[in-house]
Amino acid sequence: MTASSRTYAKRNLHSIVAHDLGRRIVSGILSPGDILPTEAQLSETLHVSRTALREAIKILSAKGLIESRPKTGTKVKPRKNWNLLDPDILSWHFPEPDPVFLYGLFETRLIIEPNTAAMAAERRSDSQLATIEATYLAMEAAEPGTEAVYLTDLEFHQAILDASGNDFMKTLGMLIESALIGSFKLSSGGPKAHVQSLPDHRAVYRAIADRNPEEARNVMRRLLRATMTQIREQLGMPEATDWDRVGL
Repeated sequence: MTASSRTYAKRNLHSIVAHDLGRRIVSGILSPGDILPTEAQLSETLHVSRTALREAIKILSAKGLIESRPKTGTKVKPRKNWNLLDPDILSWHFPEPDPVFLYGLFETRLIIEPNTAAMAAERRSDSQLATIEATYLAMEAAEPGTEAVYLTDLEFHQAILDASGNDFMKTLGMLIESALIGSFKLSSGGPKAHVQSLPDHRAVYRAIADRNPEEARNVMRRLLRATMTQIREQLGMPEATDWDRVGL
């Protein structure tokens, strides 16, 4: 099951409208400060009732994307007001994410995941280690070019978050699931890239199995930085970017 199907497994009309408008905002088609067309115009353009449109506007307002005021209309809010950890907003950044968004995502992962791997090495139970091993073996068995490549990658990282013994880490993994799936799609750019990443994934697993927190931290950091470099190359970003200056 993909991120979008998990988020929109049972779409109703106002959810579809919210998805459409949300994607336009996140992608920059509608920019901060832009005034949305009137309710009547949007209803006609989107071919939906005003009731469905109003519900969609409520959803987007709750996510911090827009605000509605009497006389001035409905306006797109600045990015700083968006709830970037909202699963929908995260998923709307894909499949063509802005490089700045990706950089922020990986910077956040570099802060969290190496330390989480170290925590897992110290705290994991035997059953949690078995789950990490199983997800790694599933990565090895994943057929190149299929969804299994990035879904097993996601499950591997989520298993480590779970083994950290910190409920906040586990919740964070659920929150950023959509973004992780999107980034894994980008970073699994072909059979070669998938195969090249396996040794570092196995090294993370082995460090956790050996209860070696420093090794787990260092290898996870190496794995994430290699993934950052790979995505940068896939997106055609120049080498002299902030991606190379992450000192974490």
